[in-house]
Amino acid sequence: MDLMEAILKRRSIRKYKRDLVSDGLLEKILESARWAPSWANTQCWRFIVVKDKALKEKLRDTLTPWNPGRNAMVDAPVVIVACAELGKSGFRRGEQVTDRKDWYMFDVALALQNLTLTAYSLGLGTLHIGAFDANEAGKIVSVPDNVVAVELVAIGYPDESPEPRERNEIKTFIYKDKYSTSYF
Repeated sequence: MDLMEAILKRRSIRKYKRDLVSDGLLEKILESARWAPSWANTQCWRFIVVKDKALKEKLRDTLTPWNPGRNAMVDAPVVIVACAELGKSGFRRGEQVTDRKDWYMFDVALALQNLTLTAYSLGLGTLHIGAFDANEAGKIVSVPDNVVAVELVAIGYPDESPEPRERNEIKTFIYKDKYSTSYF
């Protein structure tokens, strides 16, 4: 599959078939995350693969009550708890060197973009979930003190085909030289 096709056709999936995702496919998906760029190649991401239904139910309970991904957390055969090891990304020789503090959110997002596009190219759907209690989710999957849960990602075979959502026109967010000058 062409990369641009995957970017344009990938959708957030909230309904999944019961079919299991093979370990071989999961390995390919996780391998793509491994090759994402990161701050000074620190690769701060850590991924916990959750297949156990009881654990997925506990993770679902960390989501905000209004989160439309609640059912997907249990129905998807796999949930990835994307985590970050603190104090690596955005640091040089143990010292923070960016005013953005710890850079881990950027690095984990880059890895998850690779994971998401690869999953789509293999016929799988994904759902990124950010509205959840990260501290509680971290406790459920026993992350150590120097690691934080960043995002939950449901993965499985789609049981829906959502239409594309409207996107902003490129001219509304691209500027030339200064923010005040439209590129187009």
